[in-house]
Amino acid sequence: MYDYAIVGGGIVGLSTGMALAQRYPQAKLLILEKESSLAFHQTGHNSGVIHSGIYYKPGSLKAKFAKEGSRRMVEFCETHGIQHEICGKVIVATQKEELPLLDNLYQRGLANQLDVRKIDARELKEIEPYANGLQAIHVKAAGIVNYKQVAETFAAIIREQGGDIRLNSAVHRITEKGREISIESESGTYHARYLINCGGLHCDRIARLAGLRTDMKIVPFRGEYYELRPEKNYLVNNLIYPVPNPNFPFLGVHFTRMIDGHVHAGPNAVLSMKREGYKKTDFNLKDFAEVLAYPAFWKIARQNIGEGWKEIVRSFSKKVFVRNLQRLIPEVTESDVVPSQSGVRAQALTRDGSLIDDFMIVTQTRSTHILNAPSPAATASISIGESIAEQIPEPSLL
Repeated sequence: MYDYAIVGGGIVGLSTGMALAQRYPQAKLLILEKESSLAFHQTGHNSGVIHSGIYYKPGSLKAKFAKEGSRRMVEFCETHGIQHEICGKVIVATQKEELPLLDNLYQRGLANQLDVRKIDARELKEIEPYANGLQAIHVKAAGIVNYKQVAETFAAIIREQGGDIRLNSAVHRITEKGREISIESESGTYHARYLINCGGLHCDRIARLAGLRTDMKIVPFRGEYYELRPEKNYLVNNLIYPVPNPNFPFLGVHFTRMIDGHVHAGPNAVLSMKREGYKKTDFNLKDFAEVLAYPAFWKIARQNIGEGWKEIVRSFSKKVFVRNLQRLIPEVTESDVVPSQSGVRAQALTRDGSLIDDFMIVTQTRSTHILNAPSPAATASISIGESIAEQIPEPSLL
């Protein structure tokens, strides 16, 4: 019998497990991961950015956890010898109509008490010589790291504390009876006093298995990337972002120097026909049918039809994709970029057609469900895990 069972071995599940193991050293802890390795999906396909929190509404969980989490992430990496770098980023306005949006973002950064400053075109060239822009925001606290390595370190700490991590353990049934929760998985049946759902792309399905009826569904969006050829990496020093469209839930195509030296360009964002669909051809009938049968999807699609169509065109046209990149760095050409790995974002959508913007955590008597944890969840993972652990009853009270 375990005290706590966590479903999901991504960075949020592992950070929660680490927080519980450190908070209650004598507790029996289990983590179930359906893949053959940890941090395989959203964590393993992450852009590697340590976010500052500038984009998020002041007072929101995202804003709080991003600012606190980025500091904690840097401290963790320093303690455990994980390669990372606080390199800073620039958010660039390339057109006059973007200047008011840039100023709004700057004011949000100040409201979130971040170290940000407005810079002109000359100062932008000093930071990113090949970037094109009228004005920009320099965000000093942004950085880069390998989140899969971070997650593996979380797992090592859990194991050192006596926690069990079971791979190849997709969960098929959850039954609560009295003070016990039975979890049937591909690797066997396990029993626990308390369940934590960190299922990421499948968190809504895990919640339903546990008897939780929610007013949301996960809709998967694939983010497709290119990367610069190595001989063109000199075009980007660190991180170059556009001014985001405030009415669209994605940040737009940008340049990201990875911790291994590669420079990624992207992503665009298109509906994935499979919850773990990293290729255009990936298809799962159940996943796709669920999205098409969900009225809220069609509502949000109608509201964003213009931007959505641009994303689709960019997905199938390298020429159009590069044209968007050229707004930030005019020197980039089609021959300078090659396809790179894609990622899939688990976007929570409510029945009324609203995108859930903030983290969504629902607690029941014997379970806690993390139902929306998109970016900056990796940055904020240590803070998220500790916050969840603080809300869960100690073993003697289970």
